[in-house]
Amino acid sequence: MTNTTAPKTVLIAPDKFKGSLTAGEVAEALAAGLGAAHGTSGAIHCEILPLADGGDGSVDAAVASGFGRYNCTVAGPTGRPVQADIAFDGVTAVVEVANTCGLAVLPQGDLAPMEASSRGFGEAVLFALGLRPARLVLALGGSSSTDGGMGMLAALGLRFLDSSGLSLSGNGHSLSLVHSVSGSLVPELADVELILATDVHNPLCGPDGSPAVFGPQKGCSLTDVSALDAGLTHFVSVLAGSGAAAAVGSWAGRESQAGIASLAEQPGAGSAGGIGFACLLLGARQVSGADYFLDLLDFDARKENCDLVITGEGSIDEQTLAGKLPAAVARRSGTRPIIAVAGRSLLPQERWSEMSLSCVYALADYTTLDSAKDPELSRKLLRRIGKDIGQSVLDALGV
Repeated sequence: MTNTTAPKTVLIAPDKFKGSLTAGEVAEALAAGLGAAHGTSGAIHCEILPLADGGDGSVDAAVASGFGRYNCTVAGPTGRPVQADIAFDGVTAVVEVANTCGLAVLPQGDLAPMEASSRGFGEAVLFALGLRPARLVLALGGSSSTDGGMGMLAALGLRFLDSSGLSLSGNGHSLSLVHSVSGSLVPELADVELILATDVHNPLCGPDGSPAVFGPQKGCSLTDVSALDAGLTHFVSVLAGSGAAAAVGSWAGRESQAGIASLAEQPGAGSAGGIGFACLLLGARQVSGADYFLDLLDFDARKENCDLVITGEGSIDEQTLAGKLPAAVARRSGTRPIIAVAGRSLLPQERWSEMSLSCVYALADYTTLDSAKDPELSRKLLRRIGKDIGQSVLDALGV
């Protein structure tokens, strides 16, 4: 460690290691290693604060901080039922895309870029509204669909009709077939503050839009990307029509026809396959996912009595520097020493100072195996890293 006054109280505040361990599991493994380092000396006290940035793991992080966990059954991305969780503390409910219609809940993990729907997310929102929250956090990230939120809006009361007047299911295939919109949104939406938590800044369509940028990782071919982009453009034009504007916008006086069309160009509209656009359509207030969840989980208060902060995520790289959760943690940790732990680190040591990092530990430096696909190996290595960090603390203390 670089500072001469060694810390005694350690706040372990990581994000998940995607595909391997939850944020809670990462924190617990590191704490176990730190505990093994100091044994019964009592020289180190660990506090655990699993974090999220508005993507997958947001519900788990909220529950770990004291929210209640509520389970509901929703339509998965391809229609098969999925058991999804939401978090609720009596005031704020957290609903996430990842555990309702995300890549992680696709049957057998088979990608379905044109068939996947956001309907399950809308059904989870309906369930959360039944708890009568004052605030509803819409955590976007990890989506499998690119339907512009069509499925979500259908679950919330709208009907999308083709030229024959038949109802359409909300998915990528259906976007170009929408001829008109009927129905009305559930009135409970007017009584709740909607928070759109995302750090994605892409618009809905175009070269920087959702299909072009995120479609390939959802299994889209070039033909699919083109079809989805055209479909989303058509979808927006129909929603901006007079009938749709009445059905969507005037229910709470939130959007004019022109406003509906302009929402597609707003940064963040392209998040979660365009669910961001649908959330903006509902009047949601967009916030930085990382900073919002740090506030929601009371990071600033938890850090106050800590001497060292350990954060991390699956990969520390250029995207981390651009504002992902570990960067937000580092920025808000003040002058405390900060250590990052990651599955892998692509950030050279000379750039650690850009995040005020004292050190970066990477699982990849401890093994030649792929720990990202082996949760037990990841736990074992995190415990070892925790022990190494703990030993450095003890050395500084002279224990």
